[in-house]
Amino acid sequence: IKASVHSLIEHLIFGSILASMVVWLFIRNWRAVLIAAVAIPASIIATFTLMRGMDFSLNNITLLALTLAVGIVIDDAIIVLENIFRFMEEKGRDRIRASIEATKEIGLAVMATTLSLVIIFLPIAFMTGYARKYVNSFGWTMAMAILVSLLVAFTLTPMMSSRFLKLGAGEKKAHSEGFLHSVEVLYLRMLHWSLAHRRAIILICLITFLSTFGFYHLVGRDWIPADDQSELISSYTLPEGTSLEKTTMLAEDIAERVIALPEVALVQSFTHGRTNHAHFFIVLVPPSERSRTHTQMATAVREILSTYRNMTYNVRLPSVLGGEIYFPIAAVIRGPELTQLAEISKQAAGRMMNYPELVDVNPSLNLNTPELQVKVDRQRAADIGVRMTDVSDAVRLFYSGEDEITRFKEGSEQYPVTMQLLPEQRDNPDVLARMMVPSTKLGQVRLENVATIGRGAGPASLQRYNREFQVSVYANVASGYPLDLAAAHTVQSIKEVGLPAGYSYLFSGQVKVLEETTWNLLLAMLLASIFMYMVLAAQFESFTYPFIIMLTLPLSVPFALFSLWITGRALSLWSALGMFLLLGIVKKNGILQVDYTNRLRAEGMPVRDAIIEANRVRLRPILMTTLSIIAGLIPVAIGIGAGSEQRASIAVTIIGGQTLCLLLTLLVVPVAYSYLAEFEAVPWTDWAARLLGRARDSIRPSNND
Repeated sequence: IKASVHSLIEHLIFGSILASMVVWLFIRNWRAVLIAAVAIPASIIATFTLMRGMDFSLNNITLLALTLAVGIVIDDAIIVLENIFRFMEEKGRDRIRASIEATKEIGLAVMATTLSLVIIFLPIAFMTGYARKYVNSFGWTMAMAILVSLLVAFTLTPMMSSRFLKLGAGEKKAHSEGFLHSVEVLYLRMLHWSLAHRRAIILICLITFLSTFGFYHLVGRDWIPADDQSELISSYTLPEGTSLEKTTMLAEDIAERVIALPEVALVQSFTHGRTNHAHFFIVLVPPSERSRTHTQMATAVREILSTYRNMTYNVRLPSVLGGEIYFPIAAVIRGPELTQLAEISKQAAGRMMNYPELVDVNPSLNLNTPELQVKVDRQRAADIGVRMTDVSDAVRLFYSGEDEITRFKEGSEQYPVTMQLLPEQRDNPDVLARMMVPSTKLGQVRLENVATIGRGAGPASLQRYNREFQVSVYANVASGYPLDLAAAHTVQSIKEVGLPAGYSYLFSGQVKVLEETTWNLLLAMLLASIFMYMVLAAQFESFTYPFIIMLTLPLSVPFALFSLWITGRALSLWSALGMFLLLGIVKKNGILQVDYTNRLRAEGMPVRDAIIEANRVRLRPILMTTLSIIAGLIPVAIGIGAGSEQRASIAVTIIGGQTLCLLLTLLVVPVAYSYLAEFEAVPWTDWAARLLGRARDSIRPSNND
């Protein structure tokens, strides 16, 4: 945990530096860089106060939120700063007047972008289910950091600009020269072509949106990517009746082969409990010192175990959900007959082994486990006053070793005392026969007086739910495959076996949480979209302009999914959160475009000229904010440090989606705006007349009739 927190702090610092340097790339003014850079620590430190009020601590989740917020909290400051710089550069305003006028001009757009982004995190913060423990503090921390950044952009940034910002020699010509000018010329050519071929742009957008469904099936779904904690847990089971000596010797041999792997630092084996069962705890060297990931190392350990005959084994990663028994796939089959359940689970497990996505397949029920069986003569027991519960309590007391019989005091400390037979006694029926059980008539009697004890075979434990027996079939997901694909093949295996009437199945563990989280995220995304539309409608005092802005949202999703697919990642909880952030970030560009276009039209500029000029002016802040977000996320996306595997999926989603859809959003918003302008130019009565005229023409008989 300490290593993960340290890694996040490093990402936070490096991301802040990279995001600040984006300002210099576009403006080439060190004073502007410092003014923008101050917004990051000012926003982050102020957020600490709000986090204290919410009783949040600095942990992996909140630090991740702050790290992701680095490129976002500087956005508002960059937009305001760039507009101030433009007023000084193009309009010749002095820095005080430029700070006032530029902030006033851009105020509505900045407020709309920030509030519509903050509103996204409300459904996340209030999301229910198991995922709430992850996303609650994440959503609130992001929302608080972004709100603070709005305050900083409207106060600290203009104040510092009015005092320290000034143009250097030759900087007034910087905008008309260099790389940015070339980009601007190229963009304007594409914009003119797009406005002349609007149907082609609409067709491209439609194809892009439809590709979402294809990429969704290619990517697959997962719960949370397994974090590389440099630990593996393994166990194996030999045939019943195997001696403890043989099990121990085999464990030592396996440990020697595993420790010989250069990526393994420590192997501990345990053979306590059953004589034919052994556990391994494997510690790997740090991720930076090995070439193979923890999932690849799990495959390597499986290859070693597969060389031994008559052995059932598994290799597990530390649990994401917690608990000792951890398998991503846990299918629970329920029914009235235990023997039938055992046969169904055995056949289903056999079919599951045929799929490469499923490894370590193991049903929980084994009817052939050797055991001592106690058969109580109920009539004899009733005659001498022995109750069935007393017999079961006595056997459990001596065999389980879990019942506390007293407490041992030593000074101020107290220790629970339990009792259990020695290992060699627990397998001896004569010892069990001499066990004393309470009697209401005789005080105490030997167990052999009321029961017969013998050896037999049966299940090690029985699971019941709602008056039905249940059996679990466990499996791990092979490296490189998503959880939903493994779950689908598990369902297919069970259906191929066929469940008789009265039998059913369901999933527990990760698969259950995945389905629950998927529906919660879809609902949260729907609510976030509605909230965004309401905020934008209130800001623009229009129901149509928000629709234009939000057209960019569905266009960013396929690019985000493509980024996950090309990097070999699944759509998990973290990448879904990245998708939420992406939706809020992408529509920022549309707000800047639409807001300034409206302003120019209000000043009397024709629609087409206003569209072209507004997009030319807003190109630089859009590129600056986009690159600042990407730069701030680069340390997270690279995936260096403890816990980086989980965090990288968020950064990859945002960087890929934002970068790849940038050009399309820069073109589709002007095209959609031009359509809306034409729609508004025609009175509603004319539109109705046209529609009615077409309807009459369609039903009017032709002259030939």
